[in-house]
Amino acid sequence: MSAGSASFLEIQPSELAFPFELMKQSSCSMQLANKTDRYVAFKVKTTNPKQYCVRPNIGVVLPGSTCDVTVTMQAQREAPADLQCKDKFLVQSVAAENGAATQDISAAMFNKEPGKVVDECKLRVIYVPTSSPSPFSEDSEQGSSARSLENGTPNSTLPQSVFRSSGEASKDKSSEVPFISLSNLYGTYVFDIDQYPEVKRLQVTRMSEQLVNCILTMLVLCCMPLLRSYTN
Repeated sequence: MSAGSASFLEIQPSELAFPFELMKQSSCSMQLANKTDRYVAFKVKTTNPKQYCVRPNIGVVLPGSTCDVTVTMQAQREAPADLQCKDKFLVQSVAAENGAATQDISAAMFNKEPGKVVDECKLRVIYVPTSSPSPFSEDSEQGSSARSLENGTPNSTLPQSVFRSSGEASKDKSSEVPFISLSNLYGTYVFDIDQYPEVKRLQVTRMSEQLVNCILTMLVLCCMPLLRSYTN
């Protein structure tokens, strides 16, 4: 039988399309329609049973009614080449006795025997990509960074705790947090030296040198009168 049609059941769609995304489950459904006046038993099989979960995989479709079947594809760790899938599904259907239920279905019902009609409908699997690669590259990110500097504003991708505007620095000074101001052609920016231990140590070293120079100067000034009296 051709895909999507059988003498007992009409099956839609004619192929199973799964939205494909790595490490995520995906589902699709198919509808089995019984256009006859007989009870029809069905069974769904696949070439890759470990990859798919079919609910229900067997059942009975009453005359003039439909049955929805959900197929769930397990999460995949890698994508096949060109997203081409070789998996296929097979829907078998046979006439059942009036009043038959799912518990009455057995595997022997679908065995092909002389004088017995077992319809088969094959459906192929296709993957539908759900995302495309980002059009932005590292070069474009660098370009946007340079453009933001030309406009006098820091790039939004830089850490806010490292790169701050002078307006924010004035607020932080009120809380007695030490900052180092850096001025250039594009504006004034402030670096939080608590975020940079090396800069903080350098500042402390310079303060120590200034303190030593101040003490030496005071000693020289204090000793000058003594030296003058001694020379006299």
